[in-house]
Amino acid sequence: MYDLKWIRENPEAFDRGLARRGLAAQSPAILALDGQWRQILSRAEQTQAERNRLSKEVGQAKREGRDAEDLLRQVSEMKDGQAADEARAGDLLKEIEAALAALPNAPADDVPEGKDEHDNQLVKIWGELPEFDFAPKEHFDLGEALHQMDFARAGKLSGARFVVVRGALARLERALGQFMLNTHTGEFGYEEISPPLLVRDGAAFGTGQLPKFSEDLFRTTTGHWLIPTAEVPLTNLVADEILDEKTLPLRFTALTPCFRSEAGAAGRDTRGMIRQHQFQKVELVSIAHPDQSESEHQRMLSCAETVLQRLNLPYRVMLLCSGDMGFSAAKTYDIEVWLPGQDAYREISSCSNCGEFQARRMKGRFRPAEGKGNRFVHTLNGSGLAVGRTLIAVLENYQQADGSIRVPDALRPYMGGMEVIGAHV
Repeated sequence: MYDLKWIRENPEAFDRGLARRGLAAQSPAILALDGQWRQILSRAEQTQAERNRLSKEVGQAKREGRDAEDLLRQVSEMKDGQAADEARAGDLLKEIEAALAALPNAPADDVPEGKDEHDNQLVKIWGELPEFDFAPKEHFDLGEALHQMDFARAGKLSGARFVVVRGALARLERALGQFMLNTHTGEFGYEEISPPLLVRDGAAFGTGQLPKFSEDLFRTTTGHWLIPTAEVPLTNLVADEILDEKTLPLRFTALTPCFRSEAGAAGRDTRGMIRQHQFQKVELVSIAHPDQSESEHQRMLSCAETVLQRLNLPYRVMLLCSGDMGFSAAKTYDIEVWLPGQDAYREISSCSNCGEFQARRMKGRFRPAEGKGNRFVHTLNGSGLAVGRTLIAVLENYQQADGSIRVPDALRPYMGGMEVIGAHV
């Protein structure tokens, strides 16, 4: 969300930021509405002042025994005109707010220019790609051969883009989530949260899912939204609050199911677990001081990378270009894990700094220790990691010639010492 006063003072900078997102200039239309709004609002205020003056004259006339009927008629007419102006001003303000709410965050200055994923910048590569003396399989072939990944029965239960995971693979999926949570809470200082999975419109608006991306969400008959990521409830924990500066940064993490309609993903990743309607993810959220958000962003990225390093899963880090970032992000790093079965890197985490964009939408502020007035916090979010995609990466990178899966050393304590996952009988 943008500050209307800032747009008035910096229309060129506002339009430049949107141009980097591939959008046409918006300031002329918004400032035209703003001009109308301020003009009508000023007229309503002037009318109120004149009504107050005339009301005093009415009182004076009555005290002096003079006829005040004409004055009362003027006050009544002014009241009707003022009410009409105030209603029109309210409508214009809603129109301005709706226009601003539909606009994405402006990219940070150090975000590279570009239109799509082909323009993203490689930041680093970690790990050596595994070598096999056989043709590596994709995760769904491995899981089905083990009789522990069942897409057919999931389809019978729920339709496409669902899976039933069972046996040792279900335990491995659980182990991954617990391993991630323990790492982030025990070593990196994130507070574990168990949030609601259903949220109201205001929460989804606060993090930028509404109003523009409602088709990507699932809505219940009660009007609640199923969370697409724990970013929504975790970030909104500070909505409508004024925090003490000394409490920043706040760091939250949660392991939750996530629900996405994948409305724009028709025909993409139709087989397997890459793109599901329901999946598990460990989310990281930071509520930071504006002066610390860049360093907090690097810290969050490092926390997510640590999980992959401990699992010995090769990955690369990409800095997203201006045209490939999410709606609320000012700067985003994607972590892409190596999948031998696909012979490709695939996204497993996005870590984004949203600056004050979400904080403005949800009115999350802090009280500086020095100076007057409250300031908006900066919000950051990242996957630490997507559990289902990490399971895919483990299956494909740790597969053996007979179709069994070696259990990574870091996960064996969570698996009761199990070293190899074989076929489920």
